[in-house]
Amino acid sequence: MTAFDLGPYSTDPSYGRAQTLDAADPLRSFADEFSPLDPGLIYLDGNSLGRLPRATSSRLAEVLDHEWGDRLIRSWSERWWDQADRLGDAVAELIGAKPREVLVADSTSVVLFKLTLGALHARPARSRIVTDALNFPTDNYITKAAADLSGCTVTTVASADGIHGPTEQLVAELDEDTALLTLSHVAFKSGYLYDMERLTAAAHDVGALVLWDLSHSVGAVPVHLNRCRADLAVGCTYKYLNGGPGSPAFLYVGDHVDTEITNPLTGWWGHAEPFDFDLQFEPARSIRRFQTGTMPILSLAALEPGVALARAAGLPRIREKSLALTAFFIDVAEQILAPLGFRLASPRDGKQRGSHVALQHPDGWRITQAIIEQANLIPDFRAPDNIRFGFSPLYSSFTEAHTAVGRIARVVRGKLHLDYPVAPTTVT
Repeated sequence: MTAFDLGPYSTDPSYGRAQTLDAADPLRSFADEFSPLDPGLIYLDGNSLGRLPRATSSRLAEVLDHEWGDRLIRSWSERWWDQADRLGDAVAELIGAKPREVLVADSTSVVLFKLTLGALHARPARSRIVTDALNFPTDNYITKAAADLSGCTVTTVASADGIHGPTEQLVAELDEDTALLTLSHVAFKSGYLYDMERLTAAAHDVGALVLWDLSHSVGAVPVHLNRCRADLAVGCTYKYLNGGPGSPAFLYVGDHVDTEITNPLTGWWGHAEPFDFDLQFEPARSIRRFQTGTMPILSLAALEPGVALARAAGLPRIREKSLALTAFFIDVAEQILAPLGFRLASPRDGKQRGSHVALQHPDGWRITQAIIEQANLIPDFRAPDNIRFGFSPLYSSFTEAHTAVGRIARVVRGKLHLDYPVAPTTVT
C-alpha cells in the first residue's frame, strides 16, 4: 500500500457538491456493469482504452468453450458469419445511421484508408483533400498515402490556438477542386467538438465529400450522421464502447453515396458470393462489400457487451452526464490546479467539447508518471505537455473527478514528480 494520501480532498467545498451530483446520477448503476478495479484506483483514461464490462468475460467464455470448442466450424453458419453486420446495425443506432449503413471491420487506419481512397476515386476530376492540424496523426498519414496514390494534394489547416478547430478557415479552403474534407469529429488532444452539420453542408456546397473520424465521439457524444447528410465515417470501438484493446473499427457509408464509393481493398469476404470462389471479383450489393479478409471473431464477441451498455444507457443521458462531469472537473481544476501552473487546453464551452479534458503543464510528463505510480490515478499524456483526463459517463463519477484533482495537487505541492525522468517512455 502506498504511503501517498489517496483519500478524498474533503476539505474543499466542492467535495460535497460532487457527492450530491453522484447521488442524483441516473447512470450511477452502470458502473456495476464493469469489472472492479483495485481499491483506490481512479481510472480517467476511458478516452484511450475503455474498461472491461463484466459481461465480456462470460461472452468470451461462451465463444471459446461452446462456439469454438464444441461447435467448431459449424459456428460460422450458426452465429459468426453475420456477426459484423449485426454489430454494425447496433453501432448505427449510436451514430445516427440506418441499419446496413455501418459495418464493423478491420482497424481504424484500414477502414479510413478504404473510405479515403474510395472517396477520391468517386471524385476523379478533383485533386485536393482538406483537413486540419488537430486531426489524429495517423489520419493524416493515411490521408497523405491515399493522396499520393491518387495524384492529389493535401491542405492541412492550422488551429490558431491548438485547441479550437479552425472552422472558418476550413470553409474558406473548400473549392471546386476539393474532392474530400476529412476531420476528426472530436480532436484527440484538446477534445474540440466540430459542428458536423455546418462543415458537411459547406463541403457539399462545392461538391466535395466528407469523411468523419468518430473515434473520440462514438459512445460519448451524440452523432447524427443521417441528419447531417454525412457521406462517410469511421471510428474505433476500444474507447467509450469498451470493446477491448485492438477491438475492430467500424465504417459508415451513407446510402445517398452508396453507389459512388467502392472498396479499393477487395477481398473474398466482400464478394457477392464468397463461397463460389470465382476468380473475378463481384462486390456484394450491400455494406458487406467493404469487408476484405476474415473477421476476428473473438474480438467481435468481446465488443458486443460494450455496445449493448451504451445502447442501454442512451446517448442523451450519456452526453448530459459527460457535459456535467467535464464542466465540474474544469471548475475544480481551475480553483485548485491553476495556481500550481496548470492551464486548460480544452474548450471551455461544453457545446464544443467531447468527453475528455486536457490540462497543460510545463512538467506534464513527469507529473503524469507521478500520479500514475504514486497517486493511483490513471490519465494519459500527449506531447509536448498535455495531460488528458477521459471521463466515461458509464463508470466515471463526480467524486472520482474531485478526488483526482486533489491527488494531483498533493503530487505537485510535494514535488513528487521531480523524482521521475524527463524523457517519455514508449506508451504515454
